[in-house]
Amino acid sequence: MAQVVKAYVESCNTCQRVKLSHLRPAGLLQPMPVPERVWEDISMDFIVGLPPSGGKTVVFVVVDRLTKYAHFMPLWHPYTAKSVAEQFVLGVVRHHGFPRSIVSDRDPVFLSRFWQEVFAMAHTVLRMSSAYHPQTDGQTEIVNKHLEQYLRCFAHQQPKQWLAMLPWAKLWYNTTYHRAIKMTPFEALYGRPPPTLVQYRGGSSSVDAVDRCLGARDEALEQLQTNLAAANNRMKQAEDAGRRDEEFEVGDWVLLRLHPYRQSSVFRRAYQKLAARFFGPYEITHKVNPVAYRLQLPAGSRIHPVFHISLLKRYRGPADRVTSTAPPATADGDLEVVPLKVLDTRWTKKGGRLVEEILVQWKHVEPEDASWKSQRCSNRGFRISTSRPMSILKEEGMWET
Repeated sequence: MAQVVKAYVESCNTCQRVKLSHLRPAGLLQPMPVPERVWEDISMDFIVGLPPSGGKTVVFVVVDRLTKYAHFMPLWHPYTAKSVAEQFVLGVVRHHGFPRSIVSDRDPVFLSRFWQEVFAMAHTVLRMSSAYHPQTDGQTEIVNKHLEQYLRCFAHQQPKQWLAMLPWAKLWYNTTYHRAIKMTPFEALYGRPPPTLVQYRGGSSSVDAVDRCLGARDEALEQLQTNLAAANNRMKQAEDAGRRDEEFEVGDWVLLRLHPYRQSSVFRRAYQKLAARFFGPYEITHKVNPVAYRLQLPAGSRIHPVFHISLLKRYRGPADRVTSTAPPATADGDLEVVPLKVLDTRWTKKGGRLVEEILVQWKHVEPEDASWKSQRCSNRGFRISTSRPMSILKEEGMWET
């Protein structure tokens, strides 16, 4: 009897979708194969949001997965697949040739047809992370953090001068000892220790500009060395200590946690704490590897169907009794907000003034979850605008009488 009660409680559909998961993230780390030759297998990413410096606001980071040697290339925003490819040729290909494989996240540049066609012609395999699991490109993510820290140390007093410090950041990174490879990236690539950077003694030069320039350089490098003294590479054993081992099979049904960084509800309600935590269930149609699975998502979903196991939770109970209420998701990972019809209108007082609101019923959402939205909100985030007459809404089928 106890087993029957336990099974019944575990198979409660509402509980599985709404209750928080207190388990450690699923899926032990799956280290990528070690490359055989230098600059054959690389990873890449972008650092965005930097203050304008010489017209540049982005750094394109490319790392050799074997030697850990990195190139940092400044870009302007907005960048395109064509401009990034041109910079890649100038900064990487002309020195090392085309790589055999590239590991990256699912940035729109890397998903573009231009980018994929260019590297298909070069016989380069593009290995992209699964949806919402950028840890696949963890190496470049770590290099990004180091580079940001370098630039912060170099240019924290003059943030808009970071472009002038970027070459020094590249030199420092590539000549710094890495625990993972037991040497510096420079030595791993060129087979010899990096040349010694002669420390400048203040006042040695009779030229004031040289004295100030070299003095500032050494001061920045010393501060950088102090700040990075305790930095360690993340290792598999340390990561696995906070994870649990779980594996699914084709045909299993699972619940999906959409967008782990911003738990957006179906219609972006004001009370996010009461929003469902998981969506589904969805059937597993393909096991890519022990920690990545392809799901049978609803028709119309504009999202990559392969997810890391840490975003999945085993569904208990008969899946055929449940109809998925998860709406299509956008390419950015937010749940798509699609209004179905206007149920009512009202005037309410906000901030000392009258505001017209409409009661919107959303697609793929239960009718009782209809919500009131103001005209300003609807114009910014939704497809319904209350500036249109109700007669037009009736003709379009958006007004329920």
